[in-house]
Amino acid sequence: MLSTNKMPKAPQALPLVGHAWQFLKDPLGFLLSLPSYGSLVRIQLGPEPAIVVCDPELTRQVLVGDRTFDKGGAFFERGREIAGNGLATCPYGQHRRQRRLVQPAFQQGRMPVYADVMTAFIADMVEGWRDEQVLDVPAVMHQLSMKVTCATMFGAQLDASSQAEMLEDLHILLSGMFTRTLLPPFLDKVPTRGNLRHERARARLYETIGRIVKGRRRAGIDGDDVLSTLLASSDNADGSDGLSDAEIANQVVTFFLAGTETTANTLAWTLHHLALNPGIESRLQAETSAVLAGRCATFTDLPALELTGRVITETMRMRPLLWLLTRITTDDTELGGHRIPAGTTLIYSPYLIHHRSDAYPDPHRFDPDRWTDKETAKKPRGSLIPFGGGARKCIGDTFAIMEATLALASITARWRLEPVENSRVRPAVRATLVPRGLHMRCVAH
Repeated sequence: MLSTNKMPKAPQALPLVGHAWQFLKDPLGFLLSLPSYGSLVRIQLGPEPAIVVCDPELTRQVLVGDRTFDKGGAFFERGREIAGNGLATCPYGQHRRQRRLVQPAFQQGRMPVYADVMTAFIADMVEGWRDEQVLDVPAVMHQLSMKVTCATMFGAQLDASSQAEMLEDLHILLSGMFTRTLLPPFLDKVPTRGNLRHERARARLYETIGRIVKGRRRAGIDGDDVLSTLLASSDNADGSDGLSDAEIANQVVTFFLAGTETTANTLAWTLHHLALNPGIESRLQAETSAVLAGRCATFTDLPALELTGRVITETMRMRPLLWLLTRITTDDTELGGHRIPAGTTLIYSPYLIHHRSDAYPDPHRFDPDRWTDKETAKKPRGSLIPFGGGARKCIGDTFAIMEATLALASITARWRLEPVENSRVRPAVRATLVPRGLHMRCVAH
């Protein structure tokens, strides 16, 4: 078994900062350069060494082995600053209990109820557009996902002022997360404008959510929403340990961030890729026109929206929900023929894995036909991980795919979105990949 010293190291590290400058300058390009050096590649982020996992099978082993490869490292430490020890960020020792208590909110039987909520908000959106109207697509999709998340989370739509505040707080927290991940923690204490905005946004978000949780507990309302399920978990008849108010707040922040940001970006990127691929767009419009005949999609339509689902999957391959994550080893272990000491930070990237040309020929080409049953069966294990894998796979994966599919089908059944002339769309690299500069014009069928 080889030691980590025998593992290839990425070139061009600078004194003091290591490879952090490359991450800041061109993070996606830097990641895609690493597989040429090996399946496991050492990098240096300031004073901290890390290992980037570049191989699908080794990435799968990391995801499945969550006891040894625990949630940790710079990405998750920054995530815990925002979401505490919620389901997505808590360590292994807390995860099984939290998953058991939260799982009822995402059971399959609840999906039709959530889908009805989604369809209502999607209908309001598409029916409110006007022919030749120019949309700020990411902003519009964020508004939609915000309304859906609030309604399914809290059982009622928040007032417009609270929604605007929560969306602003979300933007602030996520926009600075990637940069903060690469910087030493002691710089957080420096009273810069960015640090002060980050702390104010986090405090205000938790104040808003804490107020909602306490109000619902006092009112004793029991509904079909996620918050009702979380509150019920804290009052178990058998006396078992349920979720505290602080834990519920962490879960709400986790689901709020995931439900709003990731679905909105997936939809925005999908509409962008469709506009660049008119042949695929025409096929999709033919499917949605045949299935929906101009109405909005509902839960019962999902099985018939086969191409729509493949388009969403291909978008999540090209622009995964989270593009970079970290794990930390809790014991000495082995990975890919190398000895990995306890306390080692591992980095894995769905973006990197999803753009390997051995798994996806011509990986930068948008091709939903990669996801026919026949083609899917050819993919190597671990080569599609937009929601992670193993026991820590995202609990809301079905919810997210359902919302994106219903929205995309409903939009394309009524509208075609054209790029605005001279617009330049590029990914803004945050905790997620946001399509910056994406403005599109509505054209009615």
